[in-house]
Amino acid sequence: IIYEDDEALAFRDISPQAPVHFLVIPKHRNGLTRLCKATEANKAQLGHLLFVAQKVAMQEGLEPGYRVCINDGPEGCQSVYHL
Repeated sequence: IIYEDDEALAFRDISPQAPVHFLVIPKHRNGLTRLCKATEANKAQLGHLLFVAQKVAMQEGLEPGYRVCINDGPEGCQSVYHL
């Protein structure tokens, strides 16, 4: 675990595709297993997950730039059904 708060957890990927590869997931899914399932009720949660992603990126020394990726569904190469 490289970051944790009341709403989110960040950890390194077990099969990294880049020199720095981590996942940020919600502690409570609230029905959010895919981005396409997001509703108005998930807006704050989605914003928090992106905020955590940038916070961890800075912690990891990625200030020059980084990529944030969300795979959604089988056609989007989603392999684990959490957001």
